[in-house]
Amino acid sequence: MTADQGRSDGGGGSNGGGNTGRSAVGVYGWGIVAPRSPDIETFARNLAGAESWLTPFNGFGPDNFLVGEPTFDFERYRAWIEARFPANRFSQLTGKMDPTTLYAVGAFLQSLEQNEGMEALLRELGTEAHVYVGTGLGALPTLHDASLALARAQRSWDRFWTDPARNPAHARYLEAPEEARADDPSMPTDPAGLEDADDAADARVAWYAWWAARSEGLREFLTELGAIEGISIGGKVEGGKIAVIRGKERSKARLIERWGAPTPPWSSVSANVLWNIQNTPASQISMLGHITGLAYAPVAACSTFGVCLKLALDAIHRGEAKVVVVGATDPPPHPLSVGAFYSARVLSADGGTSKPLTGLRGTHVAGGSVVWIVGDRDFMESRGMRPLGMEPVAVGVSSDADHIITPSKEGPGEAIRMALSQAGVDAAELGSWDLHATATPGDFMEVDTLRDLVPDQVLVTARKGTFGHGMSAGGGWELTAQYLGMERGVLFPTPLTPGELNTEIAEIHGSWVFGDTCPAPRAPMGKLSMGVGGVNACIVSRPLDVPGESQSG
Repeated sequence: MTADQGRSDGGGGSNGGGNTGRSAVGVYGWGIVAPRSPDIETFARNLAGAESWLTPFNGFGPDNFLVGEPTFDFERYRAWIEARFPANRFSQLTGKMDPTTLYAVGAFLQSLEQNEGMEALLRELGTEAHVYVGTGLGALPTLHDASLALARAQRSWDRFWTDPARNPAHARYLEAPEEARADDPSMPTDPAGLEDADDAADARVAWYAWWAARSEGLREFLTELGAIEGISIGGKVEGGKIAVIRGKERSKARLIERWGAPTPPWSSVSANVLWNIQNTPASQISMLGHITGLAYAPVAACSTFGVCLKLALDAIHRGEAKVVVVGATDPPPHPLSVGAFYSARVLSADGGTSKPLTGLRGTHVAGGSVVWIVGDRDFMESRGMRPLGMEPVAVGVSSDADHIITPSKEGPGEAIRMALSQAGVDAAELGSWDLHATATPGDFMEVDTLRDLVPDQVLVTARKGTFGHGMSAGGGWELTAQYLGMERGVLFPTPLTPGELNTEIAEIHGSWVFGDTCPAPRAPMGKLSMGVGGVNACIVSRPLDVPGESQSG
């Protein structure tokens, strides 16, 4: 570390400058699911070390990718759930919910633990308690598995109805001499004439689909199925609904058995696809916490947590909510996400840890969740709740309106200026700053943008070399690390060493947190996230004043 470590608290009270007159907001609960960290306590302990938490992926078989694989066991939360819900609720969650949602639920249940009575308070507040929990990539494992199941079922279905016994048109085609076969320009390539195994396999899929559409047997089957599905509910709706559903299922089963048909492709798609849409993590939190206020999923890629926090601050300042559960959650590293990041040329693939601000070879995909409970300080502390970490004062947001993945200079700069202005904080007051820094060439632009706005003595951290890049949760992990450090009076180390720092970046800024824990300047801190699509979120936070003495104006 370099820079003046003896800075005084430039943060003032809890409502300086542009924040005058607004209710001060505090953090009153938090939970984490992250690589090597199944909970917030383990996350805090792991932050004290400078080593990376990344592990080999091997999701394609042997490969050269490192990822942040979350450490998680939902069984830990069984007792809490079974004490409050019917016995089958836990199995429903594990059977229907994607890991993306389960991570968020686990982090939420952790967030209830820091202040006694939080669970009861969230229920008591009714519509004045909200839930804003977003996702980045969504429920990839569920969508991937459902897509494979559909592809297999569709192939089997088309092959069945292509069989000449059920498809006279195909039978006539096969019986005709080759020179006499109809020359239909829409007909796909006959796989029988292909030598390459992969080409033949792809051609068979198209071949079966084309002929199945011409099956007289399939048309007859669908006519009978349509009659079954056309049965309407009569009499009392609830009782009639159950009777009709059961009757239809029995009739469809007999129809399929009579034809000897495989399961139709539309019956092969798991309903879990519907149960795991973008708002599912927020909705499950609202149901488990009996939170009846607004619950939805803000989605802003890598800036999701910051955007959720901004929306929470706004709702509290407007008086619409007293408490908001905010968070972000990502699936475990998956071949789809790793492959997509690699094809976008932002992923390291040499088998080694790619640290931000060094060789700029790319980032590492990570999964997990982060959930905070934030609330109006006057209200929360009047109810005996103790604030944690720091006070989130302002969140500046902007869009680059330029490139889908390469950050601009203007967009992030505007978010930083907005956050500082709204917080009433001069850049010279800042004690430390956490970068988005993905170990790509964008790191140079980000540091250059930062130095246009803040002085050289501000201590800078970059943590994606520690736990990787959670698409939506990563910014929340980084912000939580900042807050946990301030609570302990330290800046946690990073895997970066002075000799690894990129030479051009080192020329721009001189104050970095390397592999040793150092004292945290008791001063405002900043944190920037830059999301795919050009969404930027900058959070400015202050050291907490004495609990119970918030100056909310």
